[in-house]
Amino acid sequence: MFTGIIEEKGEVVAVEPAGDSARLSVRGPIVTSDAAHGDSIAVNGVCLTVVAAGGGVFTVDVIKESLDRSSLGRLREGSAVNLERAVRADQRLGGHIVQGHVDGTAVLLSREPGDNWDNLRFSLPAELSRYVAEKGSIAIDGISLTVTTVDDESFGVSLIPTTLKLTTMGERQVGDLVNIEVDVIAKYVERLVVRQ
Repeated sequence: MFTGIIEEKGEVVAVEPAGDSARLSVRGPIVTSDAAHGDSIAVNGVCLTVVAAGGGVFTVDVIKESLDRSSLGRLREGSAVNLERAVRADQRLGGHIVQGHVDGTAVLLSREPGDNWDNLRFSLPAELSRYVAEKGSIAIDGISLTVTTVDDESFGVSLIPTTLKLTTMGERQVGDLVNIEVDVIAKYVERLVVRQ
Protein backbone atom coordinates (compact mmCIF):
# COMPACT_ATOMS: atom_id res chain seq x y z
CA MET A 1 0.00 0.00 0.00
CA PHE A 2 1.10 3.56 -0.74
CA THR A 3 -0.03 7.03 0.30
CA GLY A 4 0.35 8.95 -2.94
CA ILE A 5 2.90 11.26 -1.31
CA ILE A 6 5.82 11.12 -3.76
CA GLU A 7 9.21 10.71 -2.08
CA GLU A 8 11.34 11.74 -5.03
CA LYS A 9 11.51 12.24 -8.74
CA GLY A 10 13.65 9.47 -10.22
CA GLU A 11 15.16 8.86 -13.63
CA VAL A 12 14.97 5.77 -15.83
CA VAL A 13 18.53 4.65 -16.56
CA ALA A 14 17.75 1.54 -18.64
CA VAL A 15 14.82 -0.15 -20.37
CA GLU A 16 15.36 -3.75 -21.47
CA PRO A 17 12.50 -5.25 -23.53
CA ALA A 18 11.93 -8.96 -22.81
CA GLY A 19 9.29 -10.26 -25.20
CA ASP A 20 5.94 -9.03 -23.92
CA SER A 21 7.49 -7.69 -20.69
CA ALA A 22 10.33 -5.34 -19.79
CA ARG A 23 13.00 -4.74 -17.16
CA LEU A 24 13.43 -1.18 -15.88
CA SER A 25 16.35 0.26 -13.95
CA VAL A 26 15.61 3.52 -12.16
CA ARG A 27 17.85 5.95 -10.28
CA GLY A 28 16.32 7.00 -6.97
CA PRO A 29 18.73 7.55 -4.07
CA ILE A 30 15.99 8.11 -1.47
CA VAL A 31 13.87 5.05 -2.29
CA THR A 32 16.94 2.84 -2.66
CA SER A 33 18.44 3.91 0.68
CA ASP A 34 16.87 0.86 2.34
CA ALA A 35 15.58 -1.09 -0.68
CA ALA A 36 16.06 -4.83 -0.84
CA HIS A 37 15.03 -7.64 -3.17
CA GLY A 38 11.27 -8.16 -2.91
CA ASP A 39 10.40 -4.64 -1.69
CA SER A 40 7.63 -2.67 -3.40
CA ILE A 41 8.25 0.69 -5.03
CA ALA A 42 5.60 2.60 -6.98
CA VAL A 43 6.89 3.96 -10.29
CA ASN A 44 4.45 6.55 -11.67
CA GLY A 45 1.83 4.92 -9.47
CA VAL A 46 2.46 1.31 -10.54
CA CYS A 47 3.47 -1.03 -7.71
CA LEU A 48 6.57 -2.94 -8.82
CA THR A 49 8.79 -5.46 -7.05
CA VAL A 50 12.49 -4.76 -6.64
CA VAL A 51 14.66 -7.52 -8.14
CA ALA A 52 17.98 -5.74 -7.54
CA ALA A 53 19.16 -2.56 -5.82
CA GLY A 54 22.46 -0.84 -5.27
CA GLY A 55 24.36 2.36 -5.95
CA GLY A 56 21.19 4.44 -5.87
CA VAL A 57 19.56 2.38 -8.65
CA PHE A 58 16.85 -0.28 -8.43
CA THR A 59 15.65 -2.75 -11.05
CA VAL A 60 12.12 -4.10 -11.55
CA ASP A 61 10.39 -6.44 -13.97
CA VAL A 62 7.23 -5.11 -15.65
CA ILE A 63 4.78 -7.72 -16.94
CA LYS A 64 2.46 -7.41 -19.93
CA GLU A 65 -0.59 -6.58 -17.76
CA SER A 66 1.20 -3.56 -16.28
CA LEU A 67 2.51 -2.44 -19.68
CA ASP A 68 -0.97 -2.74 -21.23
CA ARG A 69 -2.82 -0.94 -18.43
CA SER A 70 -0.34 1.86 -17.74
CA SER A 71 1.99 4.32 -19.45
CA LEU A 72 5.13 2.44 -18.37
CA GLY A 73 5.64 1.05 -21.87
CA ARG A 74 6.37 4.60 -23.05
CA LEU A 75 9.27 5.12 -20.65
CA ARG A 76 12.70 5.59 -22.18
CA GLU A 77 16.18 6.11 -20.80
CA GLY A 78 16.19 9.56 -19.21
CA SER A 79 12.43 9.64 -18.47
CA ALA A 80 11.53 11.27 -15.17
CA VAL A 81 9.28 9.18 -12.90
CA ASN A 82 7.53 9.62 -9.55
CA LEU A 83 8.77 7.24 -6.85
CA GLU A 84 7.30 6.11 -3.52
CA ARG A 85 8.20 3.21 -1.26
CA ALA A 86 5.40 1.12 0.26
CA VAL A 87 4.06 2.67 3.46
CA ARG A 88 5.17 1.26 6.81
CA ALA A 89 2.61 0.60 9.54
CA ASP A 90 4.17 3.26 11.79
CA GLN A 91 3.93 6.08 9.19
CA ARG A 92 1.32 8.79 8.76
CA LEU A 93 -1.09 8.25 5.88
CA GLY A 94 -0.59 11.71 4.39
CA GLY A 95 -2.44 11.21 1.12
CA HIS A 96 -5.04 8.47 0.67
CA ILE A 97 -5.01 4.68 0.28
CA VAL A 98 -3.21 4.01 -2.99
CA GLN A 99 -2.70 0.38 -3.98
CA GLY A 100 -0.39 0.90 -6.93
CA HIS A 101 -2.87 -1.08 -9.04
CA VAL A 102 -3.40 1.36 -11.90
CA ASP A 103 -6.93 1.32 -13.32
CA GLY A 104 -6.04 2.89 -16.65
CA THR A 105 -4.63 5.93 -18.35
CA ALA A 106 -5.81 9.46 -19.04
CA VAL A 107 -4.65 12.25 -21.33
CA LEU A 108 -3.83 15.76 -20.12
CA LEU A 109 -6.39 17.89 -21.97
CA SER A 110 -5.55 21.36 -20.66
CA ARG A 111 -3.23 23.20 -18.33
CA GLU A 112 -4.18 26.59 -16.91
CA PRO A 113 -1.65 28.42 -14.72
CA GLY A 114 -2.97 30.27 -11.68
CA ASP A 115 -1.21 32.76 -9.42
CA ASN A 116 0.11 30.06 -7.07
CA TRP A 117 -1.09 26.83 -8.63
CA ASP A 118 -1.95 25.15 -11.94
CA ASN A 119 -5.34 23.76 -12.91
CA LEU A 120 -5.10 20.60 -15.01
CA ARG A 121 -7.90 18.77 -16.81
CA PHE A 122 -7.63 15.11 -17.81
CA SER A 123 -9.73 12.77 -19.94
CA LEU A 124 -11.79 10.27 -17.96
CA PRO A 125 -12.27 6.77 -19.35
CA ALA A 126 -15.98 5.91 -19.43
CA GLU A 127 -15.51 2.73 -17.40
CA LEU A 128 -13.94 4.71 -14.53
CA SER A 129 -16.15 7.82 -14.46
CA ARG A 130 -18.56 6.40 -11.87
CA TYR A 131 -15.70 6.14 -9.34
CA VAL A 132 -14.57 9.77 -9.59
CA ALA A 133 -16.31 12.39 -7.43
CA GLU A 134 -15.75 16.09 -6.85
CA LYS A 135 -13.62 16.53 -3.71
CA GLY A 136 -12.79 12.82 -3.83
CA SER A 137 -9.31 11.35 -4.12
CA ILE A 138 -7.55 10.14 -7.25
CA ALA A 139 -3.96 9.09 -7.90
CA ILE A 140 -2.34 10.48 -11.06
CA ASP A 141 1.07 8.97 -11.81
CA GLY A 142 1.07 7.90 -8.17
CA ILE A 143 0.33 11.37 -6.76
CA SER A 144 -2.58 11.62 -4.31
CA LEU A 145 -4.74 14.49 -5.55
CA THR A 146 -8.17 15.96 -4.85
CA VAL A 147 -10.65 16.10 -7.72
CA THR A 148 -11.82 19.71 -8.13
CA THR A 149 -14.29 19.21 -11.00
CA VAL A 150 -15.71 16.21 -12.82
CA ASP A 151 -18.10 15.40 -15.65
CA ASP A 152 -18.74 12.22 -17.62
CA GLU A 153 -15.69 12.68 -19.87
CA SER A 154 -13.08 14.57 -17.84
CA PHE A 155 -11.93 15.67 -14.41
CA GLY A 156 -9.81 18.48 -13.02
CA VAL A 157 -7.21 18.86 -10.28
CA SER A 158 -5.38 21.89 -8.89
CA LEU A 159 -1.68 21.57 -8.12
CA ILE A 160 0.22 23.57 -5.51
CA PRO A 161 3.82 24.74 -6.15
CA THR A 162 5.27 21.89 -4.05
CA THR A 163 3.57 19.25 -6.20
CA LEU A 164 4.64 21.02 -9.39
CA LYS A 165 8.26 21.16 -8.22
CA LEU A 166 8.70 17.75 -6.59
CA THR A 167 6.80 15.53 -9.07
CA THR A 168 6.61 15.01 -12.81
CA MET A 169 3.34 17.03 -12.93
CA GLY A 170 5.34 20.23 -13.32
CA GLU A 171 6.68 18.90 -16.64
CA ARG A 172 3.50 17.37 -18.07
CA GLN A 173 2.27 18.87 -21.33
CA VAL A 174 -1.14 18.78 -23.03
CA GLY A 175 -1.43 15.42 -24.80
CA ASP A 176 0.73 13.53 -22.28
CA LEU A 177 -0.51 10.14 -21.08
CA VAL A 178 -0.70 9.55 -17.30
CA ASN A 179 -1.62 6.62 -15.07
CA ILE A 180 -4.75 6.91 -12.95
CA GLU A 181 -5.97 4.91 -9.99
CA VAL A 182 -9.43 5.64 -8.64
CA ASP A 183 -10.25 5.40 -4.96
CA VAL A 184 -10.44 1.71 -4.03
CA ILE A 185 -13.15 2.40 -1.43
CA ALA A 186 -15.54 3.45 -4.23
CA LYS A 187 -14.96 0.16 -6.03
CA TYR A 188 -15.63 -1.89 -2.90
CA VAL A 189 -18.80 0.06 -2.10
CA GLU A 190 -20.09 -0.51 -5.62
CA ARG A 191 -19.40 -4.24 -5.42
CA LEU A 192 -21.19 -4.54 -2.08
CA VAL A 193 -24.24 -2.61 -3.30
CA VAL A 194 -24.48 -4.51 -6.60
CA ARG A 195 -24.31 -7.90 -4.83
CA GLN A 196 -27.25 -7.10 -2.53
